[in-house]
Amino acid sequence: MSHVQSLAGQTVLVTGASGGIGAAIVERLSAEGAQPVIHYGRDKERAQALLRKLGGNGLMVQADLSSPDGAFTLWRDALAAAGRIHAVVNNAGIRSEISIDADAAEWRAAWQKEFQVNFFAAADLCKEALVHFKQQGGGRIVHMASRAGQRGYAADAMPYGATKAALINLTKSIARSFGRDGIVAVSIAPGWVRTDMAEEFVARNGKDAAVADIPTGEMAEPAEIAELVAFLLRPSQASVNGATFDVNGGSYIR
Repeated sequence: MSHVQSLAGQTVLVTGASGGIGAAIVERLSAEGAQPVIHYGRDKERAQALLRKLGGNGLMVQADLSSPDGAFTLWRDALAAAGRIHAVVNNAGIRSEISIDADAAEWRAAWQKEFQVNFFAAADLCKEALVHFKQQGGGRIVHMASRAGQRGYAADAMPYGATKAALINLTKSIARSFGRDGIVAVSIAPGWVRTDMAEEFVARNGKDAAVADIPTGEMAEPAEIAELVAFLLRPSQASVNGATFDVNGGSYIR
């Protein structure tokens, strides 16, 4: 890559990094000279395999983001391992299905778990990162949001869309409130991306159902998202603060 080392010297914490979009982001950041901190929840072997693929250029930290103190534990351990963190990519996310016909306890549990992993953990990491970034003269935050957070979502997956909408709003609040501290926050809002989450949907509903309203007729590749993340972390991109980047093949307005 001709732009190689455009992120040289940066340490970047990536959540949910052992597979899918997260792993692609980690590989791209490493290729551009950054040191990734690979967060994983359960799959230690997959995280170790990724670190080997990077030739050992990175750190690994385990944390359970579904637990209320998971994000604080993750930040503490990541900072202890790295010493300084220049950017955080809040990529970890789950998508569950819950019907309006579910009983009240199930309904509440589904909403609470999804908000804990997709939003509260990200907000907690932002809190810690913002304090650190203010002390260090700046930093970057990238939120993996979703097209679902902008246009609403399917009846059985409303919690997912709501968490992603909250992330987009959090991005804008951080951008407005901490821009003068040298902190840049952005959101990426993909449609379907070719990951395990998408493959499960395709297995159940068929590919046509997934790409029916995408004008390009294809899902995004994890590498596309990863390349955009790397670009948004470049110091030269100073004015992207607060923006949401749609990566959905033109399907947002439908």
